[in-house]
Amino acid sequence: MTSEDKSAGILKAAWMIALVTIVSKLIGFVRDVVIANYYGTSLVSDAYFYAYQIPALSIILLGGVGGPFHSATVAIFSKLIPDLKDKPTDELNKLYSTFMTTTIILFTVLAVLCYFFAPQIMGVIASGGDPELINLAAEHLQIMSPVLVIGGIVGIYYGLLVTYRYFMLPNVSPIIMSLVIIIMVMTSGKNDHAGITLALATTIGAICQWIVQFPKIRQLGYRLKPNLDVIHNKNFQNICELLFPAVLSSTVGQIHIYVDMFFASSLREGAWTAIGYANRVFQFPVGILVTAFLVPLFPIFSRLVMEKDYEGIKNYFNKGVGVLFFGAIPIIIGILVLGIDGISLIFERGAFDAKATFMVAEALWFLSVSILPYVFRDSITRVYYSFNDSKTPFVVAFTSIVLKVFLNILFINILGMSIGGITLSTSLVTLFNACVLGALIGRKIKLNYGELFKNLLKMIAAGCITLVICAVCALLMDKFTPFMPKALYQILKICVIGFICLAVYTGLNLALKMDYAKELFNRLKR
Repeated sequence: MTSEDKSAGILKAAWMIALVTIVSKLIGFVRDVVIANYYGTSLVSDAYFYAYQIPALSIILLGGVGGPFHSATVAIFSKLIPDLKDKPTDELNKLYSTFMTTTIILFTVLAVLCYFFAPQIMGVIASGGDPELINLAAEHLQIMSPVLVIGGIVGIYYGLLVTYRYFMLPNVSPIIMSLVIIIMVMTSGKNDHAGITLALATTIGAICQWIVQFPKIRQLGYRLKPNLDVIHNKNFQNICELLFPAVLSSTVGQIHIYVDMFFASSLREGAWTAIGYANRVFQFPVGILVTAFLVPLFPIFSRLVMEKDYEGIKNYFNKGVGVLFFGAIPIIIGILVLGIDGISLIFERGAFDAKATFMVAEALWFLSVSILPYVFRDSITRVYYSFNDSKTPFVVAFTSIVLKVFLNILFINILGMSIGGITLSTSLVTLFNACVLGALIGRKIKLNYGELFKNLLKMIAAGCITLVICAVCALLMDKFTPFMPKALYQILKICVIGFICLAVYTGLNLALKMDYAKELFNRLKR
């Protein structure tokens, strides 16, 4: 098989993964809508989302696809398997058992500590909250503590499945967790006044993720025979050498969240829930945009680094980031102009009222300005990884913790910005990370920023004009269409303003002779 055939195969698999990720995000979005319908932005939802951040560290960050356990498993096991069609050797099975045994023991200890010290843990994280919030969050954490154990196991399963080129199952299994939560909450959510069903559904959903993957692991030939041969096992030591810095890198982002949780606990009831929903709304279009373009680009970057084709890296980087910038600006415009209408249409029912809608919109407005640095940061990070450098992104992210604390104090405690202060500080920290990473990459490769940012300035100019036109049109619609049913009007407004936004923005970019707009226009014509 030629290198071109291999690249085509990688791209095909990457696009399939991106498609499944989009479906997963859609179902996850439905899950959030269901939770909002039954719990709104209340003390109960705050308690759940405070408690969930700890098991989320295990099931999503450490054990998720792309997490440290997944990455370390792929890196080591792929080198030890000569033929993917063969059953694992005794040595390989022993390594699997050692890795699994130590993971289960470590995460079980953490789960037990979380269970027995839940009130103290929640007391630190939500120190500004009232005792009722802390006690309820502690109860939720106790219910979800088993998720900590499952996260590490599932991460190893993900790595083995990807090593054997079973790409779909690891990416499909998170959907199961969302479906379990949707079904259980819709079945008994009306009578769940303390959020116990929600916490229990999260635990059961995580267990289902493990159950779905277990048969395939058995079919591959892996059997767990507990052992702790950690001293003389060179391969296990190699796993640990990869795992430790990767775990630290994943944990840094979680520290940012804990900092925000600390400050949000002193704000009004429902503040942390509102920030959580704003992040989910933000991640829906942006996550799909980033996944669709960066998943296929990552293997291309790696191949070009291996071939030392630096001009190719510059070309693909500028094209990829340019397309991301081009797609990001209309998203920002949509959030600023249609944020309240969209949130109201999606979430505003049941316990989620107009007050909750505005809280989420406020958080989302300030978060929206981070989209451009967000897509640049994620793109440049892939270039670092292609050069086998995970240390620099970790160090930059770690140093930004101090900046995050300072900005939260400035915006919340000094300027009194409330919810918007937290998301604004997040946006500025994202900008800081993007700028520093963009500057430091020059030690490895000189990227052609001049052309990229020249095009960005043109897109921003077109975006500003489009924003004004869309805002005026939205005000006119609000004035002359007051007699329609609210939901129908919101759908009409989103469709009309969305069409105007795309038409004006694309037209202006065509006038500015932007290649991205020309390509989009030609595709639409065809």
